[in-house]
Amino acid sequence: MTAVVRILLRRIALLVPLLLGIVLFVFLVMRFSDVDPASAFFQGAKPTPGQLHDFRERNGLLDPLPLRYVHFVGDLLHGDLGTSALTRAPVVDQVTTALPLTLQLTFLGLALAVVPALAGGVTAAVYRDRLPDQVIRVVSLVGVAAPGFWLALLMIQYLAVDRGWFPTGGYVNPADSLTGWLRTMALPACALSLPVAAQLTRIVRTSVVEELDKDYVRTAIGSGLPPRVVVGRNVLRNALVNPLTVLGLRVGYLLGGAVVIETIFSLPGMGKLMIDAVQNGDPAVVQGVVLTTATGFVVVNLVIDILYLLVNPRLRAA
Repeated sequence: MTAVVRILLRRIALLVPLLLGIVLFVFLVMRFSDVDPASAFFQGAKPTPGQLHDFRERNGLLDPLPLRYVHFVGDLLHGDLGTSALTRAPVVDQVTTALPLTLQLTFLGLALAVVPALAGGVTAAVYRDRLPDQVIRVVSLVGVAAPGFWLALLMIQYLAVDRGWFPTGGYVNPADSLTGWLRTMALPACALSLPVAAQLTRIVRTSVVEELDKDYVRTAIGSGLPPRVVVGRNVLRNALVNPLTVLGLRVGYLLGGAVVIETIFSLPGMGKLMIDAVQNGDPAVVQGVVLTTATGFVVVNLVIDILYLLVNPRLRAA
């Protein structure tokens, strides 16, 4: 068994207590919230105390808290996230419908963040303290300071309302029209990705500058290798270690930022599903969305750890 496989198995084993901790935290927060599942189920009606008691007894809400947690974990292991108090439909069905759109938005935003960050960060490092570096640093500083929701509103006003280049909201399935999908996802993905791209650009620049100052780079260039080859083959790979670590955290920001962006652009994803559930007092849906998002964040960080192993031979040797 290689060292890489052992490390991966150890990371995967650590996911079990981490996920159980997330489940326990969400369970306790929802149980101690002011929202009563029984009252939420009968919202819009006037149930009698007997009806409320029967509902709580039938759904195990009168059991001791540890027993309720065991039943809750058992339901999760069977893929049961509960039932929506508003629609009476299984929460897992609503999550399954909304999750693909959020994943599309997140990964499209991630691509729009990583590609400019790599290009801008490397360019700024190569032209350190010269005009390209100064311009990129100023632009990235503005991008870091600009909130995603503010960028979304500006894009809607100037690119959708004033010029009509993009729709102000809504969603088109890519199976129906790829062009329509791109037009509806372009503004949300850009608004979501620009702050992340600005932060990654600064981190990539710093990492590449540190690598360019090392002795092996001067030796390689002095031996006659073109700087373009040295940067592309050696410097960039070694400099990606720190940005990859930050990228895992930024994916969490993209998932969280999707809540606001989807609401602004009326995209029927996980974010809008949770906002609607909070407004309508539907605790089972809120719980299901939070658990799904947290699990996705943990899985993404596992993937980042795998990439970290691939680009960092010193970690594999250790």
